[in-house]
Amino acid sequence: MMSFSSRTFCKTLTLSIATLMGLAAASNLTGAQTLSAPYASDYSFGFNGNIASVPGNYGGLIFSQSDPNTLLLMGGANGGGGALYSVPITRGVGNHITGFGSAVLFSTAPNNDGGVVYAPNGDLLFTAFPSNEIGQLKPGSASPDKTVFLPGVTSSVGTLQYVPAGFSNAGQLKILSYSGGGWYDATLTADGSGTYDIATSDTGVNSANGPEGAIYVHSGNPDFAVNSILVSEYGAGRVSAYQADASGNPLVGTRQDFITGLNGAEGGAIDPVTGDFLFSTFGGGNKVVVVQGFTNQLAATPEPGSLALLVGAGLSGGVFAFRRRRNRK
Repeated sequence: MMSFSSRTFCKTLTLSIATLMGLAAASNLTGAQTLSAPYASDYSFGFNGNIASVPGNYGGLIFSQSDPNTLLLMGGANGGGGALYSVPITRGVGNHITGFGSAVLFSTAPNNDGGVVYAPNGDLLFTAFPSNEIGQLKPGSASPDKTVFLPGVTSSVGTLQYVPAGFSNAGQLKILSYSGGGWYDATLTADGSGTYDIATSDTGVNSANGPEGAIYVHSGNPDFAVNSILVSEYGAGRVSAYQADASGNPLVGTRQDFITGLNGAEGGAIDPVTGDFLFSTFGGGNKVVVVQGFTNQLAATPEPGSLALLVGAGLSGGVFAFRRRRNRK
């Protein structure tokens, strides 16, 4: 695996070239991503644009739990001045996203990374790099209410995700180490203050290649015959498809390319209206990119607290965190 110092050099070089060659070069960084066979015949890239009112570099993103036409997007990723922004969505034909309005500050989120999910009580949990932490935001808070260090996770953390309804081990929170490649089970324990203590255990599964995010894909989506997981892998510049095991971890030997040629890809989310995927980019023009072709069985992203109700309905979803690694040390 590439060392932190090597990644820092590569990112600095990439951004320097983009600066010298202008915004067109930055746009080409995003355009280099390619859907692999057989997926290319069923999936396509849609909207691709910058949200001018959100400062780069972009981090994780998720749709508001209360409004499917509001996107929550991390800006200033990996920096002490990082923050989460609320962005109104514009939709067009088929309800696909065609643009975004002006963002407003939602909360500060220092060192934010590619992972952000809702906790059972409605708190937002986000990964923080390079501090190897999980930040916690209560509803209505303008700054993190609690930050938990992850001593049991190889530093530093990459992302986090719930195993969704319709999968074995549904409701289990997974934490992925960017640095080590390992998958960890996380247990949230209410601390009496509206936030959580977090304990982790190593599952023994390692997908390597610097995992930056994961999304669970139900069988029945085009080209997915069984329940699967898409994992963004910075070290390999790709997103890989894995079959899921009975614990919601990837079966490493089943890996296939899903998207290759990634450079600067960061956080992502499922559109609860259409089932489309939205990807942010860290640098590379700081853009949000839509991928279309997934069915609406992925469209409803459940609150973990209501997961049991959704198991019977067969609805679930998750966050997809793509990225070329940022300021690695």
